[in-house]
Amino acid sequence: MILNCIAVDDEPLALKLVCTFIEQTPFLRLAGSYRKSVEALRALAQDPAVDVIFLDIQMPDLNGLELAKVLDKGPGNRGPRIIFTTAFNQFAVEGFRVDALDYLLKPFNYDEFLRAAQKAKAYAELMQSPPPVPAPTTETPALTGPPAEEYLYLKVEYQLVRVDYSDILYIEGLKDYIKVYRKSEPKPLLSLSSLKALEDRLPSQQFMRIHRSYIIALNQIKSITRSTVQIGDMTIPVSERYRETFDQFFSRWK
Repeated sequence: MILNCIAVDDEPLALKLVCTFIEQTPFLRLAGSYRKSVEALRALAQDPAVDVIFLDIQMPDLNGLELAKVLDKGPGNRGPRIIFTTAFNQFAVEGFRVDALDYLLKPFNYDEFLRAAQKAKAYAELMQSPPPVPAPTTETPALTGPPAEEYLYLKVEYQLVRVDYSDILYIEGLKDYIKVYRKSEPKPLLSLSSLKALEDRLPSQQFMRIHRSYIIALNQIKSITRSTVQIGDMTIPVSERYRETFDQFFSRWK
């Protein structure tokens, strides 16, 4: 797989370095370089077949964060992905919010650049992977929908991490972030997402929201009361907002 790339940086030496790194990476192709964000935006409008943008943040006309916000990623989130290049680490959180793949802090060497490029390649391969084809069978197919997925991908520190539903204990919401607690790891995964967005992605037959800050895995419940659920060593409260749905589930335990 070859990824078409452009580089955007108002500093000539920094721009030349990124272009050199792109050209010496076998799976990258340099499609253009620009010293102004508005020039890059015009080029993207004319040739949308760009996979990755190596983008400086601090630029005089339209800064990198502003450019990232106006880019249309198109159906299925398949537009160009962004790897920020900047000398200021205070932009890391903002870079995360605009769905950047990675964040290179200047001055960076080729090894650091290559690691970021490999993330972009892995992401592109993931997006291109076709769904598995079921094995042929002589049985009459059931009139049901497609098989349910058993996992999801979460963006964690500029990479996509696979999380199996069977590994999830519970999920905690913290404003714009979520913490996913798993059986296999003592440390939770931290991902930039709302609890509501994740709730919409999880199968309702396996997970239930019982509090504005918590979603639980139903098959991980150790014990239950009228107002709490015990999962591992964690006692999670049930809030009034979700009481009716929880009571319906609770009645099956009686």
